[in-house]
Amino acid sequence: MQRYPRDMTGHGANPPQAEWPGGARIAVQIVLNYEEGGENNVLHGDAASEAFLSEIVGAAAWPGQRHWNMESIYEYGARAGFWRMHRLMADLPVTVYGVATALARAPEQVVAMKDAGWEIASHGLKWVEYKDTPEDVERAHMREAIRLHTEVVGTAPRGWYTGRCSVNTVRLAAETAQFAYVADSYADDLPYWSEFGRHDQLIVPYTLDANDMRFATPQGFNSGTQFFEYLKASFDTLYREGGRMMSLGLHCRLIGRPGRAEALREFIAYAQSHEGVWFATREDIADHWATTHPHERYDRPSTMEKSAFVRAFGGVFEHSAWIAERAHGLELGPAHDSAVGLQNALARVFRSASQEERRGVLTAHPDLAGKLAAAKQLTAESTSEQASAGLDALTDSERGAFAASNAAYTEKFGFPFIIAVRDHDKASIKAAFEARLQNDQATEFAEACHQVERIALHRLKDMLPK
Repeated sequence: MQRYPRDMTGHGANPPQAEWPGGARIAVQIVLNYEEGGENNVLHGDAASEAFLSEIVGAAAWPGQRHWNMESIYEYGARAGFWRMHRLMADLPVTVYGVATALARAPEQVVAMKDAGWEIASHGLKWVEYKDTPEDVERAHMREAIRLHTEVVGTAPRGWYTGRCSVNTVRLAAETAQFAYVADSYADDLPYWSEFGRHDQLIVPYTLDANDMRFATPQGFNSGTQFFEYLKASFDTLYREGGRMMSLGLHCRLIGRPGRAEALREFIAYAQSHEGVWFATREDIADHWATTHPHERYDRPSTMEKSAFVRAFGGVFEHSAWIAERAHGLELGPAHDSAVGLQNALARVFRSASQEERRGVLTAHPDLAGKLAAAKQLTAESTSEQASAGLDALTDSERGAFAASNAAYTEKFGFPFIIAVRDHDKASIKAAFEARLQNDQATEFAEACHQVERIALHRLKDMLPK
């Protein structure tokens, strides 16, 4: 099977109502990354020094050597930056992304985090790059990170964020069945569920744009004013939309510098000046979402074996199971697990079929209010559809008029009159009948095919939960 695992649809055009506590319009979530003491360093058994997210823009790793300047920048985060952030936000709900080995080297900071009531989530064992790490090694690091975190903090982490992750990270985190949420995603403004085998994992997306890391990148912020203005614009948009989550990413060694900390202070005051703002930890958001929007499993078309797929969807196009058979061979993925998505896949097969095959689909449809309906020999789908427009309760006069129109239409075009009756009532169906009898052959063939696709969409909406 050709399958595309990425979900390019997500919540779609109509995201669920977040229903934040107290009727809040926005959930503001602040993350303070605590990485100092967990970065690449030969003292930590690493092959080279750290080169990422510091004041030394364009820094290179030094193989086999300590980088004194780099180390002192990270030390600033632990020695000064953290405490500045603690003084500023001790009365706010904050989530700490704590690198386990960094937390182990920061007992006073851990006590301060706990005294402030901050959530301490896991930021992995070490602040290193995992893209080339073998799966078994990453799994072992994750297991050790959980163990060490629990030992140092006193409780196990309920949230996970690796950051410099691999393609395996989120799945490995889900397989632990340890976490209320995983944050290694930047894919949405709201939490969402992902399935990994038998594991249902809530994802609470993070941010790389409303993030002080951009002070340490060439295309980023070069002043606190820029940072504040960007945070303000992000907040204003999400607040106006309503029912969204704003994540704010901070690092002790970056935002902890005096010239940047003031921008954070200004933004917090700005957000607090609005009504309906819920400051929350990521754990708070995850627990709320899991309660308000629990995950519901269903048979996803993109994961079905061919035989099950054809059984389920072979009748969507009337008596034309070959369409489902061919559609199963397309590059299906999460985008096709909805009614709109699957209809598109089936319609692609129908549209690319030969003229003769498409005509066969048209002739497989019954007449409207015709003999099959009278004899109760329609498919269950057709019976329900015709009844929805009242075609099962026609007067003798109405039935006679439909019979005459059916005969005239079939005589002219060679296939039954087809219309998505759920889009109509008796009057509009009658009007469409009369209008379409005036079409030429090519125009009406195209219109009939369009109506077949509309019927398929309605049927799939009855079959799939979204």
